[in-house]
Amino acid sequence: MTFDSTWHNLLDNIEELPSDATLVTPLSRKAFHVEDVQEHRVLIEYRDDDETIPLQRDQFRTLHQRIQDSRGEFDLDRLPPDAEPYATVLSLHPRFEVDDREGTLTESETPTGSPLVDATEGTDDADEEREEPDVAVYSDALLLIDALERHDVTTLEDTETPVLVNLYTLLSDVQRNANDFRKDIRSVLLDRLHHDQPVSGQFGSVQRTSRRNRSLKDDEVVLNAFEAAGIDRERLTTVDSSKVDDALDVTELSERDVYEVEESEYVRKADVDEDEKETRLQGLKDQLAATEGEEADELREEIEELEERISELTEFRTGRSFHESAGGQ
Repeated sequence: MTFDSTWHNLLDNIEELPSDATLVTPLSRKAFHVEDVQEHRVLIEYRDDDETIPLQRDQFRTLHQRIQDSRGEFDLDRLPPDAEPYATVLSLHPRFEVDDREGTLTESETPTGSPLVDATEGTDDADEEREEPDVAVYSDALLLIDALERHDVTTLEDTETPVLVNLYTLLSDVQRNANDFRKDIRSVLLDRLHHDQPVSGQFGSVQRTSRRNRSLKDDEVVLNAFEAAGIDRERLTTVDSSKVDDALDVTELSERDVYEVEESEYVRKADVDEDEKETRLQGLKDQLAATEGEEADELREEIEELEERISELTEFRTGRSFHESAGGQ
């Protein structure tokens, strides 16, 4: 298929997007919207920026040619700076697919959908079907929010001892189960993140990095290694890291000759968007206020409101806690 045919099919698919559809870039996960579709370009706007950015037809042609030159599979790491939106928009064409795990943009004869488009981003949360998640931290958070709503904890010194015990117990359970759930999420994220490439979500961003741990090998192994390098055993009769590091400085031994070195990959939080969290919180409060007085099944209404309050308070507490801890450093 020629590029001209591909281009017009692409424009048709873009125009079929819902007006509130949100697209994300494949590597940095920056959200943007399509503002307008024109004959020779597509106008986009990033969610956190008011500037309209034109994506030119000629640049799409170049990307299309690069995909063909690479036998139908283009490595996204080869994209020039600020060119990620081209890959996302091109993936709206049914013959082009972005694999954000593999970091590739491929051409295929099999029609595909784009994983980088969320057509429900702008919809009202109140219209969505909400179900109780089957994770331990949810139940603990539910009990904790209920306790916080029933007791005034603004002055802990005035709070009764049984209430403090209950709160402390629930907080411990939430912390433990939240940490377990965080580890589960981390293991999945590790397969999707690239080194030194932050990935953004609504409330912040994370990135993949590495951690390096080392421990001394068996004492006899360390002593023999230094003795062979000309360091008397008496100088290291008791092996400790400070003496070993001093000895390493004056020998040609490598660190791995005397240390067991272990490197591991992990995900660390790169940024938190406090403004976005507070905006989300206020939006949920406005939704609760708007639903007051409407006739509905009483039990269902209580459950829905309680779930929304859990989301509000959890996001707000987390944001404030992060802000206070960051300010104390």
